[in-house]
Amino acid sequence: MKKVFVLAEGQTEERFIKNVLYKEYIYAGICFIPVILSTGKTKMGNKFRGGVSTYSKIRDEVLKLLNDSSAAAVTTFMDYYALPADFPGKENLAAFDCYSRVDFLEKCFMDDIRHRRFIPFLMLHEFETMLFADVDKLAGAFHYKGNSIYSLNEIINKYPNIEEINDGSATHPSKRIKDIYSDYMKSIHGPVITGRIGLDVIRNKCRHFNQWLTSVESI
Repeated sequence: MKKVFVLAEGQTEERFIKNVLYKEYIYAGICFIPVILSTGKTKMGNKFRGGVSTYSKIRDEVLKLLNDSSAAAVTTFMDYYALPADFPGKENLAAFDCYSRVDFLEKCFMDDIRHRRFIPFLMLHEFETMLFADVDKLAGAFHYKGNSIYSLNEIINKYPNIEEINDGSATHPSKRIKDIYSDYMKSIHGPVITGRIGLDVIRNKCRHFNQWLTSVESI
């Protein structure tokens, strides 16, 4: 059994890893183990978990996980959207397409960590991208349908790939979903909808996400 630690941004990603990735891969001999990013401590020593504040906190957590030699690999599951300003390479991002930019940032991340068991991954553009892989399943999670499927398809049709639904403050995937379904709750709806859609469909629609899993499968 190959143990793979996944440093996750928050509870939504943690649940996705447990409910979808773990179940999909455990019988293939890969055990995905989510670890939520620790962003601070209280005076009593309890950890704050979730969210990305500074790159230094991400780096420290990755290096701690890499110290566990029982892990075949350590990877990340964090949003490209709203990365901290001090993330490696962010100040040098060129105006290329989103795939070139995320590849560049992941390479800078890899170069900074410099460990053979590390596999960096940033989700284009955020977790909610995967929900656009099947708009019927997405809409099915809400009581109100109306013309919501038409609105979702209208968004998708503007882009060559759902991973390109962008990182604008008013146009990133979760904001678009929230505009259509005001009762959307990421930590509740996100893992449920992705589980209904299924990993094969998501991989087919999200090429960067698929590349990440292919890299993990090859360890």
